[in-house]
Amino acid sequence: MRKNNDPRDWADTLPSQFGPYESLPPGAEPQEPPFGTHPAAAASPASPATPQALGADEWPWHRWIREGLRGTMLRAPAPWPVGPGPLQTLVLVLLPALLLLAVDRWGIDAPVTFDVRAWLAPWWTTLVLAWLAWWAMAPRQDLPSRSLAAWLVLTAWSPWLPTALLYGLMGWMARAPGVWASEAMTWLSWGLYVGLLLWVVAALVRSTAALAASRGRAAVFALGLLAVLAAATWWFPDRPWAPDRDSLAQSTDGDLAAPPALALRPEVFEDQQTLWQAQADALLPERPGVTDLYALVFAPYADEEVFRRESTMVARLMAERFDAQGRVLHLLNHAHTSATHAWATPANLRRAVKLLAERMDREHDVLFVYLTSHGAKDHALAATLAPLQIESLTPRDVREALDEAGIRHRVIAVSACYSGGWVEPLATPTTLVMTAADADHTSYGCGTRSELTFFGRAVFHEQLRQTHSFAEAFERAVPVIARRELDAGKDDGFSNPQIRVGPEIAPTLQALQERLAGI
Repeated sequence: MRKNNDPRDWADTLPSQFGPYESLPPGAEPQEPPFGTHPAAAASPASPATPQALGADEWPWHRWIREGLRGTMLRAPAPWPVGPGPLQTLVLVLLPALLLLAVDRWGIDAPVTFDVRAWLAPWWTTLVLAWLAWWAMAPRQDLPSRSLAAWLVLTAWSPWLPTALLYGLMGWMARAPGVWASEAMTWLSWGLYVGLLLWVVAALVRSTAALAASRGRAAVFALGLLAVLAAATWWFPDRPWAPDRDSLAQSTDGDLAAPPALALRPEVFEDQQTLWQAQADALLPERPGVTDLYALVFAPYADEEVFRRESTMVARLMAERFDAQGRVLHLLNHAHTSATHAWATPANLRRAVKLLAERMDREHDVLFVYLTSHGAKDHALAATLAPLQIESLTPRDVREALDEAGIRHRVIAVSACYSGGWVEPLATPTTLVMTAADADHTSYGCGTRSELTFFGRAVFHEQLRQTHSFAEAFERAVPVIARRELDAGKDDGFSNPQIRVGPEIAPTLQALQERLAGI
Protein backbone atom coordinates (compact mmCIF):
# COMPACT_ATOMS: atom_id res chain seq x y z
CA MET A 1 0.00 0.00 0.00
CA ARG A 2 1.40 3.40 -1.10
CA LYS A 3 1.72 6.31 1.29
CA ASN A 4 -0.96 8.91 1.23
CA ASN A 5 1.47 11.57 0.07
CA ASP A 6 2.64 9.61 -2.95
CA PRO A 7 1.97 11.90 -5.93
CA ARG A 8 0.95 8.96 -8.03
CA ASP A 9 -2.13 8.56 -5.81
CA TRP A 10 -3.68 11.70 -7.28
CA ALA A 11 -2.08 11.69 -10.72
CA ASP A 12 -5.15 10.16 -12.31
CA THR A 13 -7.35 12.91 -10.86
CA LEU A 14 -5.63 15.75 -12.76
CA PRO A 15 -7.79 17.46 -15.37
CA SER A 16 -7.25 16.02 -18.81
CA GLN A 17 -5.89 19.28 -20.21
CA PHE A 18 -2.74 18.90 -18.10
CA GLY A 19 -1.92 15.50 -19.58
CA PRO A 20 -0.76 12.41 -17.68
CA TYR A 21 1.38 12.89 -14.59
CA GLU A 22 4.30 11.04 -16.17
CA SER A 23 4.55 13.70 -18.92
CA LEU A 24 5.43 16.43 -16.44
CA PRO A 25 9.14 17.16 -15.90
CA PRO A 26 10.44 16.28 -12.46
CA GLY A 27 9.41 18.89 -9.91
CA ALA A 28 7.20 20.78 -12.39
CA GLU A 29 3.73 21.98 -11.46
CA PRO A 30 0.73 21.54 -13.76
CA GLN A 31 0.16 24.74 -15.77
CA GLU A 32 -3.07 26.22 -16.99
CA PRO A 33 -3.50 26.39 -20.75
CA PRO A 34 -2.94 29.76 -22.45
CA PHE A 35 -5.62 32.41 -22.04
CA GLY A 36 -8.44 31.78 -24.49
CA THR A 37 -7.66 28.09 -24.97
CA HIS A 38 -10.66 25.89 -24.46
CA PRO A 39 -9.96 22.92 -22.12
CA ALA A 40 -10.68 20.49 -24.92
CA ALA A 41 -7.92 22.05 -27.01
CA ALA A 42 -5.23 20.83 -24.58
CA ALA A 43 -6.50 17.27 -24.31
CA SER A 44 -4.79 16.03 -27.40
CA PRO A 45 -2.27 17.87 -29.57
CA ALA A 46 -3.47 15.92 -32.56
CA SER A 47 -7.01 17.24 -32.35
CA PRO A 48 -7.05 20.90 -31.31
CA ALA A 49 -10.44 22.51 -30.80
CA THR A 50 -10.45 25.80 -32.66
CA PRO A 51 -12.87 28.67 -31.95
CA GLN A 52 -14.67 27.81 -35.18
CA ALA A 53 -15.22 24.29 -33.93
CA LEU A 54 -16.55 25.54 -30.61
CA GLY A 55 -18.98 27.97 -32.22
CA ALA A 56 -20.01 31.47 -31.21
CA ASP A 57 -22.82 30.10 -29.10
CA GLU A 58 -20.22 29.00 -26.53
CA TRP A 59 -20.44 32.55 -25.16
CA PRO A 60 -23.99 33.86 -25.48
CA TRP A 61 -24.94 37.44 -24.62
CA HIS A 62 -25.62 36.83 -20.93
CA ARG A 63 -22.22 35.18 -20.49
CA TRP A 64 -20.46 38.36 -21.61
CA ILE A 65 -22.49 40.36 -19.12
CA ARG A 66 -21.69 37.90 -16.36
CA GLU A 67 -17.96 37.96 -17.06
CA GLY A 68 -18.03 41.74 -17.26
CA LEU A 69 -19.64 41.90 -13.83
CA ARG A 70 -16.88 39.65 -12.48
CA GLY A 71 -14.66 42.66 -12.97
CA THR A 72 -16.93 44.58 -10.58
CA MET A 73 -15.71 42.24 -7.86
CA LEU A 74 -12.14 42.82 -9.08
CA ARG A 75 -11.89 39.32 -10.55
CA ALA A 76 -10.33 38.46 -13.90
CA PRO A 77 -12.68 37.29 -16.67
CA ALA A 78 -12.67 33.66 -17.68
CA PRO A 79 -10.97 32.81 -21.01
CA TRP A 80 -13.28 33.28 -23.95
CA PRO A 81 -13.20 30.96 -26.97
CA VAL A 82 -14.15 33.63 -29.49
CA GLY A 83 -14.65 37.38 -29.19
CA PRO A 84 -18.07 39.04 -29.48
CA GLY A 85 -19.41 39.80 -32.93
CA PRO A 86 -20.07 43.34 -34.17
CA LEU A 87 -23.75 43.32 -33.15
CA GLN A 88 -22.96 41.83 -29.75
CA THR A 89 -20.27 44.45 -29.17
CA LEU A 90 -22.54 47.33 -30.14
CA VAL A 91 -25.48 46.22 -28.01
CA LEU A 92 -23.45 45.11 -24.99
CA VAL A 93 -21.57 48.43 -24.90
CA LEU A 94 -24.64 50.62 -25.37
CA LEU A 95 -26.91 48.71 -22.97
CA PRO A 96 -25.09 49.62 -19.72
CA ALA A 97 -24.72 53.20 -20.95
CA LEU A 98 -28.48 53.45 -21.50
CA LEU A 99 -29.19 51.92 -18.10
CA LEU A 100 -26.93 54.52 -16.46
CA LEU A 101 -28.74 57.21 -18.42
CA ALA A 102 -32.00 56.04 -16.84
CA VAL A 103 -30.51 56.15 -13.33
CA ASP A 104 -29.15 59.64 -13.99
CA ARG A 105 -32.59 60.80 -15.13
CA TRP A 106 -34.13 59.60 -11.87
CA GLY A 107 -31.81 61.93 -9.95
CA ILE A 108 -33.45 65.12 -11.29
CA ASP A 109 -36.89 65.70 -9.82
CA ALA A 110 -38.04 68.18 -12.46
CA PRO A 111 -38.98 68.42 -16.15
CA VAL A 112 -35.81 67.79 -18.15
CA THR A 113 -34.33 68.08 -21.61
CA PHE A 114 -31.86 65.62 -23.11
CA ASP A 115 -28.60 67.10 -24.35
CA VAL A 116 -27.25 64.72 -26.98
CA ARG A 117 -23.97 66.62 -27.20
CA ALA A 118 -23.37 66.33 -23.46
CA TRP A 119 -24.01 62.57 -23.66
CA LEU A 120 -21.86 61.90 -26.74
CA ALA A 121 -18.93 64.20 -25.96
CA PRO A 122 -17.37 62.05 -23.19
CA TRP A 123 -17.37 58.99 -25.48
CA TRP A 124 -14.02 60.14 -26.81
CA THR A 125 -12.60 58.75 -23.56
CA THR A 126 -13.66 55.27 -24.69
CA LEU A 127 -11.67 55.66 -27.91
CA VAL A 128 -8.56 56.80 -26.04
CA LEU A 129 -8.83 54.02 -23.47
CA ALA A 130 -9.45 51.45 -26.22
CA TRP A 131 -6.20 52.51 -27.87
CA LEU A 132 -4.37 52.22 -24.54
CA ALA A 133 -5.91 48.78 -23.95
CA TRP A 134 -4.91 47.62 -27.43
CA TRP A 135 -1.36 48.77 -26.73
CA ALA A 136 -1.34 46.97 -23.37
CA MET A 137 -2.61 43.70 -24.92
CA ALA A 138 -0.74 43.83 -28.25
CA PRO A 139 2.33 41.67 -27.36
CA ARG A 140 0.17 38.76 -26.23
CA GLN A 141 -0.21 36.08 -28.86
CA ASP A 142 -2.48 33.79 -26.84
CA LEU A 143 -5.57 36.04 -26.81
CA PRO A 144 -8.47 34.92 -28.98
CA SER A 145 -9.67 36.83 -31.99
CA ARG A 146 -11.48 40.13 -31.52
CA SER A 147 -9.82 40.65 -28.14
CA LEU A 148 -10.31 44.43 -28.33
CA ALA A 149 -14.04 43.95 -28.86
CA ALA A 150 -14.08 41.66 -25.82
CA TRP A 151 -12.27 44.34 -23.80
CA LEU A 152 -14.89 46.91 -24.80
CA VAL A 153 -17.70 44.66 -23.62
CA LEU A 154 -16.03 43.62 -20.38
CA THR A 155 -15.08 47.15 -19.37
CA ALA A 156 -18.53 48.43 -20.26
CA TRP A 157 -19.97 46.17 -17.55
CA SER A 158 -17.21 45.91 -14.93
CA PRO A 159 -17.69 49.50 -13.57
CA TRP A 160 -21.45 49.52 -14.11
CA LEU A 161 -22.56 48.72 -10.55
CA PRO A 162 -20.41 51.34 -8.73
CA THR A 163 -21.28 53.91 -11.40
CA ALA A 164 -25.00 53.21 -10.98
CA LEU A 165 -24.62 53.50 -7.20
CA LEU A 166 -22.75 56.77 -7.71
CA TYR A 167 -25.57 58.20 -9.84
CA GLY A 168 -28.11 56.88 -7.37
CA LEU A 169 -26.28 58.55 -4.47
CA MET A 170 -26.26 61.92 -6.25
CA GLY A 171 -29.93 61.52 -7.10
CA TRP A 172 -30.81 60.63 -3.51
CA MET A 173 -28.95 63.68 -2.21
CA ALA A 174 -30.84 65.89 -4.67
CA ARG A 175 -34.26 64.40 -3.87
CA ALA A 176 -33.85 64.18 -0.10
CA PRO A 177 -31.44 66.96 0.88
CA GLY A 178 -32.68 67.02 4.44
CA VAL A 179 -31.27 63.54 5.03
CA TRP A 180 -27.79 64.76 4.09
CA ALA A 181 -27.95 68.18 5.70
CA SER A 182 -25.95 67.54 8.87
CA GLU A 183 -22.18 67.84 8.95
CA ALA A 184 -21.78 64.13 9.64
CA MET A 185 -23.97 63.16 6.69
CA THR A 186 -22.13 65.61 4.45
CA TRP A 187 -18.84 63.91 5.28
CA LEU A 188 -20.48 60.53 4.75
CA SER A 189 -21.74 61.56 1.32
CA TRP A 190 -18.26 62.67 0.29
CA GLY A 191 -16.79 59.44 1.62
CA LEU A 192 -19.28 57.36 -0.36
CA TYR A 193 -18.66 59.45 -3.46
CA VAL A 194 -14.88 59.02 -3.32
CA GLY A 195 -15.20 55.33 -2.45
CA LEU A 196 -17.48 54.60 -5.38
CA LEU A 197 -15.24 56.57 -7.73
CA LEU A 198 -12.22 54.54 -6.64
CA TRP A 199 -14.25 51.36 -7.16
CA VAL A 200 -14.99 52.41 -10.74
CA VAL A 201 -11.30 52.99 -11.43
CA ALA A 202 -10.27 49.73 -9.75
CA ALA A 203 -12.78 47.71 -11.78
CA LEU A 204 -11.54 49.17 -15.06
CA VAL A 205 -7.89 48.64 -14.16
CA ARG A 206 -8.45 45.07 -12.94
CA SER A 207 -10.34 44.02 -16.06
CA THR A 208 -7.62 45.44 -18.29
CA ALA A 209 -4.70 44.17 -16.19
CA ALA A 210 -5.97 40.61 -16.63
CA LEU A 211 -5.40 40.96 -20.36
CA ALA A 212 -2.27 43.13 -20.40
CA ALA A 213 1.00 41.70 -21.62
CA SER A 214 2.88 42.85 -18.52
CA ARG A 215 2.44 44.66 -15.24
CA GLY A 216 4.29 47.62 -16.66
CA ARG A 217 1.81 48.00 -19.50
CA ALA A 218 -1.07 47.58 -17.05
CA ALA A 219 0.41 50.36 -14.89
CA VAL A 220 0.70 52.64 -17.93
CA PHE A 221 -2.96 51.94 -18.73
CA ALA A 222 -3.95 52.80 -15.14
CA LEU A 223 -2.12 56.14 -15.29
CA GLY A 224 -3.68 56.88 -18.67
CA LEU A 225 -7.10 56.04 -17.27
CA LEU A 226 -6.71 58.53 -14.41
CA ALA A 227 -5.54 61.24 -16.80
CA VAL A 228 -8.42 60.64 -19.19
CA LEU A 229 -11.03 60.68 -16.41
CA ALA A 230 -9.60 63.91 -14.99
CA ALA A 231 -9.63 65.53 -18.45
CA ALA A 232 -13.20 64.39 -19.11
CA THR A 233 -14.37 65.77 -15.77
CA TRP A 234 -12.72 69.11 -16.49
CA TRP A 235 -13.70 69.53 -20.13
CA PHE A 236 -17.10 67.86 -20.16
CA PRO A 237 -18.83 68.63 -16.85
CA ASP A 238 -22.30 68.87 -18.40
CA ARG A 239 -24.77 66.08 -17.75
CA PRO A 240 -27.05 64.72 -20.48
CA TRP A 241 -30.15 65.49 -18.45
CA ALA A 242 -30.78 69.09 -17.49
CA PRO A 243 -33.86 70.82 -16.06
CA ASP A 244 -36.10 72.15 -18.81
CA ARG A 245 -35.87 75.86 -18.17
CA ASP A 246 -38.56 76.63 -20.74
CA SER A 247 -40.98 74.33 -18.93
CA LEU A 248 -40.07 75.81 -15.57
CA ALA A 249 -40.75 79.26 -16.96
CA GLN A 250 -44.22 78.30 -18.16
CA SER A 251 -47.50 78.04 -16.35
CA THR A 252 -49.17 74.70 -15.86
CA ASP A 253 -51.29 75.07 -18.98
CA GLY A 254 -48.18 75.43 -21.12
CA ASP A 255 -48.55 79.14 -21.87
CA LEU A 256 -46.04 81.66 -20.65
CA ALA A 257 -47.30 82.99 -17.36
CA ALA A 258 -48.14 86.67 -17.63
CA PRO A 259 -47.75 88.51 -14.33
CA PRO A 260 -51.08 89.74 -12.98
CA ALA A 261 -51.63 93.47 -13.27
CA LEU A 262 -52.69 95.64 -10.35
CA ALA A 263 -56.13 97.18 -10.82
CA LEU A 264 -55.73 100.83 -9.93
CA ARG A 265 -58.92 101.71 -8.13
CA PRO A 266 -59.36 104.27 -5.34
CA GLU A 267 -60.13 101.44 -2.93
CA VAL A 268 -56.65 100.03 -3.42
CA PHE A 269 -54.95 103.14 -2.07
CA GLU A 270 -57.48 103.38 0.75
CA ASP A 271 -56.76 99.76 1.68
CA GLN A 272 -53.05 100.49 1.84
CA GLN A 273 -53.57 103.31 4.32
CA THR A 274 -55.88 101.17 6.43
CA LEU A 275 -53.34 98.34 6.40
CA TRP A 276 -50.59 100.48 7.87
CA GLN A 277 -52.76 101.57 10.75
CA ALA A 278 -53.94 98.01 11.39
CA GLN A 279 -50.39 96.65 11.36
CA ALA A 280 -49.18 99.40 13.66
CA ASP A 281 -51.99 98.63 16.12
CA ALA A 282 -51.33 94.86 15.98
CA LEU A 283 -47.55 95.08 16.45
CA LEU A 284 -46.74 93.82 19.95
CA PRO A 285 -44.36 95.73 22.25
CA GLU A 286 -41.11 94.30 23.58
CA ARG A 287 -41.08 92.22 26.75
CA PRO A 288 -38.78 93.49 29.48
CA GLY A 289 -35.99 91.06 30.29
CA VAL A 290 -36.69 88.96 27.18
CA THR A 291 -34.57 88.88 24.02
CA ASP A 292 -37.30 89.25 21.42
CA LEU A 293 -36.98 88.87 17.67
CA TYR A 294 -38.80 91.30 15.40
CA ALA A 295 -38.93 90.62 11.66
CA LEU A 296 -39.30 92.61 8.46
CA VAL A 297 -39.84 90.53 5.30
CA PHE A 298 -39.58 92.46 2.03
CA ALA A 299 -40.53 91.05 -1.42
CA PRO A 300 -40.72 93.84 -4.03
CA TYR A 301 -40.90 91.84 -7.28
CA ALA A 302 -44.53 91.22 -8.24
CA ASP A 303 -43.91 89.37 -11.52
CA GLU A 304 -42.61 86.11 -10.01
CA GLU A 305 -44.73 83.94 -7.70
CA VAL A 306 -41.63 82.46 -6.10
CA PHE A 307 -40.95 85.66 -4.14
CA ARG A 308 -44.50 85.71 -2.81
CA ARG A 309 -44.21 82.08 -1.70
CA GLU A 310 -40.75 82.49 -0.22
CA SER A 311 -41.47 85.68 1.70
CA THR A 312 -44.65 84.12 3.12
CA MET A 313 -42.72 81.04 4.21
CA VAL A 314 -40.05 83.12 5.96
CA ALA A 315 -42.62 85.37 7.68
CA ARG A 316 -44.44 82.31 9.04
CA LEU A 317 -41.18 80.67 10.09
CA MET A 318 -40.21 83.71 12.17
CA ALA A 319 -43.64 83.91 13.75
CA GLU A 320 -43.96 80.21 14.57
CA ARG A 321 -40.42 79.01 15.27
CA PHE A 322 -38.75 82.20 16.51
CA ASP A 323 -41.56 83.33 18.81
CA ALA A 324 -42.20 86.44 16.72
CA GLN A 325 -45.97 86.12 16.43
CA GLY A 326 -47.33 89.67 16.38
CA ARG A 327 -43.84 91.07 15.74
CA VAL A 328 -43.55 90.47 11.96
CA LEU A 329 -44.15 92.97 9.16
CA HIS A 330 -44.47 91.45 5.69
CA LEU A 331 -44.18 93.93 2.80
CA LEU A 332 -45.17 92.36 -0.51
CA ASN A 333 -45.77 93.48 -4.06
CA HIS A 334 -48.44 91.41 -5.78
CA ALA A 335 -51.61 92.26 -7.65
CA HIS A 336 -53.68 89.92 -5.47
CA THR A 337 -52.41 91.00 -2.03
CA SER A 338 -52.93 94.76 -2.01
CA ALA A 339 -55.76 94.35 0.51
CA THR A 340 -53.73 92.16 2.86
CA HIS A 341 -50.08 93.27 2.57
CA ALA A 342 -48.48 96.68 2.50
CA TRP A 343 -46.52 97.36 -0.66
CA ALA A 344 -42.79 96.66 -0.72
CA THR A 345 -41.32 100.03 -1.66
CA PRO A 346 -38.18 101.77 -0.38
CA ALA A 347 -40.35 104.38 1.35
CA ASN A 348 -42.43 101.70 3.07
CA LEU A 349 -39.28 99.87 4.15
CA ARG A 350 -38.09 102.98 6.00
CA ARG A 351 -41.56 103.39 7.42
CA ALA A 352 -41.62 99.77 8.61
CA VAL A 353 -38.17 99.95 10.21
CA LYS A 354 -39.21 103.05 12.12
CA LEU A 355 -42.41 101.37 13.30
CA LEU A 356 -40.52 98.29 14.50
CA ALA A 357 -37.95 100.42 16.28
CA GLU A 358 -40.74 102.08 18.26
CA ARG A 359 -41.98 98.73 19.55
CA MET A 360 -38.74 96.84 20.23
CA ASP A 361 -35.90 97.26 22.70
CA ARG A 362 -33.41 98.72 20.25
CA GLU A 363 -30.41 97.84 22.45
CA HIS A 364 -31.23 94.25 23.36
CA ASP A 365 -33.78 92.80 20.93
CA VAL A 366 -32.94 91.50 17.45
CA LEU A 367 -34.34 92.78 14.16
CA PHE A 368 -34.41 90.17 11.39
CA VAL A 369 -34.68 91.53 7.83
CA TYR A 370 -35.31 89.26 4.84
CA LEU A 371 -35.05 90.68 1.32
CA THR A 372 -35.92 88.53 -1.71
CA SER A 373 -36.03 89.61 -5.35
CA HIS A 374 -34.01 89.60 -8.55
CA GLY A 375 -30.62 91.22 -8.09
CA ALA A 376 -28.57 93.23 -10.57
CA LYS A 377 -24.82 93.53 -11.01
CA ASP A 378 -24.97 96.96 -9.39
CA HIS A 379 -26.47 95.15 -6.36
CA ALA A 380 -29.88 96.84 -6.51
CA LEU A 381 -32.98 94.71 -5.90
CA ALA A 382 -35.56 94.82 -8.67
CA ALA A 383 -39.07 96.04 -7.82
CA THR A 384 -42.24 95.73 -9.94
CA LEU A 385 -45.94 96.29 -9.39
CA ALA A 386 -47.42 97.15 -12.79
CA PRO A 387 -48.74 99.60 -13.69
CA LEU A 388 -47.10 101.41 -10.76
CA GLN A 389 -43.44 102.29 -11.04
CA ILE A 390 -41.50 101.18 -7.97
CA GLU A 391 -37.93 102.20 -7.26
CA SER A 392 -35.37 99.46 -6.77
CA LEU A 393 -33.90 98.93 -3.31
CA THR A 394 -30.20 99.48 -2.63
CA PRO A 395 -27.93 98.48 0.26
CA ARG A 396 -27.63 102.15 1.13
CA ASP A 397 -31.42 102.43 1.55
CA VAL A 398 -31.45 99.63 4.10
CA ARG A 399 -28.36 100.78 5.98
CA GLU A 400 -29.65 104.34 6.34
CA ALA A 401 -33.06 103.16 7.53
CA LEU A 402 -31.52 100.93 10.20
CA ASP A 403 -29.02 103.52 11.38
CA GLU A 404 -31.66 106.26 11.62
CA ALA A 405 -33.90 103.96 13.65
CA GLY A 406 -31.05 103.20 16.07
CA ILE A 407 -31.57 99.42 16.01
CA ARG A 408 -28.40 97.79 17.33
CA HIS A 409 -28.65 94.02 16.72
CA ARG A 410 -29.48 93.05 13.14
CA VAL A 411 -29.74 89.78 11.22
CA ILE A 412 -30.10 90.50 7.50
CA ALA A 413 -30.58 87.91 4.74
CA VAL A 414 -30.58 88.88 1.06
CA SER A 415 -31.84 86.28 -1.40
CA ALA A 416 -30.92 87.61 -4.84
CA CYS A 417 -28.34 87.37 -7.60
CA TYR A 418 -25.10 89.26 -6.95
CA SER A 419 -26.28 89.84 -3.38
CA GLY A 420 -22.74 89.50 -2.00
CA GLY A 421 -22.45 93.19 -2.81
CA TRP A 422 -24.68 93.86 0.21
CA VAL A 423 -22.25 92.45 2.78
CA GLU A 424 -19.83 95.35 3.13
CA PRO A 425 -22.47 98.14 3.13
CA LEU A 426 -24.50 96.40 5.86
CA ALA A 427 -21.71 95.01 8.03
CA THR A 428 -21.38 96.32 11.60
CA PRO A 429 -19.96 94.76 14.78
CA THR A 430 -23.53 93.90 15.84
CA THR A 431 -24.84 92.65 12.49
CA LEU A 432 -25.05 89.20 10.90
CA VAL A 433 -25.37 89.42 7.10
CA MET A 434 -25.93 86.42 4.84
CA THR A 435 -26.49 86.44 1.10
CA ALA A 436 -27.56 83.92 -1.53
CA ALA A 437 -24.56 84.64 -3.76
CA ASP A 438 -21.33 86.53 -3.86
CA ALA A 439 -20.99 89.88 -5.63
CA ASP A 440 -20.11 88.32 -8.99
CA HIS A 441 -22.45 85.34 -9.38
CA THR A 442 -26.14 84.65 -9.79
CA SER A 443 -28.18 82.67 -7.32
CA TYR A 444 -30.70 80.04 -8.47
CA GLY A 445 -34.31 78.98 -8.17
CA CYS A 446 -36.22 82.20 -8.98
CA GLY A 447 -38.15 80.95 -12.02
CA THR A 448 -41.88 81.35 -12.46
CA ARG A 449 -42.66 77.82 -11.32
CA SER A 450 -39.96 77.55 -8.69
CA GLU A 451 -41.44 76.76 -5.32
CA LEU A 452 -38.65 78.51 -3.42
CA THR A 453 -35.22 79.83 -4.28
CA PHE A 454 -32.34 77.43 -3.60
CA PHE A 455 -31.07 79.73 -0.83
CA GLY A 456 -34.45 80.27 0.84
CA ARG A 457 -35.30 76.61 0.66
CA ALA A 458 -32.01 75.29 2.06
CA VAL A 459 -31.34 77.87 4.79
CA PHE A 460 -34.84 78.76 6.00
CA HIS A 461 -37.31 76.08 4.92
CA GLU A 462 -34.98 73.21 5.87
CA GLN A 463 -32.10 74.11 8.17
CA LEU A 464 -33.74 76.73 10.39
CA ARG A 465 -36.43 74.19 11.20
CA GLN A 466 -33.71 72.12 12.87
CA THR A 467 -31.74 74.84 14.65
CA HIS A 468 -32.23 78.37 15.97
CA SER A 469 -28.71 79.40 14.92
CA PHE A 470 -28.61 81.46 11.73
CA ALA A 471 -24.89 80.84 11.28
CA GLU A 472 -25.23 77.09 11.77
CA ALA A 473 -28.15 76.90 9.35
CA PHE A 474 -26.14 78.79 6.74
CA GLU A 475 -23.10 76.52 7.16
CA ARG A 476 -25.22 73.39 6.73
CA ALA A 477 -27.08 74.78 3.73
CA VAL A 478 -24.09 75.78 1.57
CA PRO A 479 -23.09 72.23 0.43
CA VAL A 480 -26.77 71.42 -0.16
CA ILE A 481 -27.11 74.46 -2.41
CA ALA A 482 -23.93 73.48 -4.27
CA ARG A 483 -25.22 69.98 -5.02
CA ARG A 484 -28.59 71.28 -6.19
CA GLU A 485 -27.00 73.83 -8.49
CA LEU A 486 -24.80 71.10 -9.96
CA ASP A 487 -27.80 68.83 -10.51
CA ALA A 488 -29.83 71.67 -12.01
CA GLY A 489 -27.12 72.42 -14.57
CA LYS A 490 -26.25 75.93 -13.36
CA ASP A 491 -23.75 76.98 -16.00
CA ASP A 492 -22.31 80.27 -14.72
CA GLY A 493 -20.49 79.00 -11.65
CA PHE A 494 -21.42 78.23 -8.06
CA SER A 495 -23.44 81.04 -6.46
CA ASN A 496 -21.06 81.00 -3.48
CA PRO A 497 -23.33 82.26 -0.65
CA GLN A 498 -21.68 84.69 1.78
CA ILE A 499 -21.94 85.34 5.52
CA ARG A 500 -20.43 87.96 7.83
CA VAL A 501 -20.98 87.71 11.59
CA GLY A 502 -20.16 90.80 13.63
CA PRO A 503 -18.11 90.02 16.75
CA GLU A 504 -20.53 91.76 19.12
CA ILE A 505 -23.79 90.14 18.06
CA ALA A 506 -22.91 86.62 19.19
CA PRO A 507 -23.98 86.98 22.88
CA THR A 508 -27.39 88.37 21.91
CA LEU A 509 -28.01 85.61 19.36
CA GLN A 510 -26.87 83.02 21.91
CA ALA A 511 -29.38 84.37 24.45
CA LEU A 512 -32.10 84.19 21.81
CA GLN A 513 -31.19 80.59 20.94
CA GLU A 514 -31.25 79.51 24.57
CA ARG A 515 -34.62 81.11 25.15
CA LEU A 516 -36.15 79.56 22.04
CA ALA A 517 -34.70 76.14 22.88
CA GLY A 518 -36.59 76.20 26.15
CA ILE A 519 -39.96 77.00 24.61
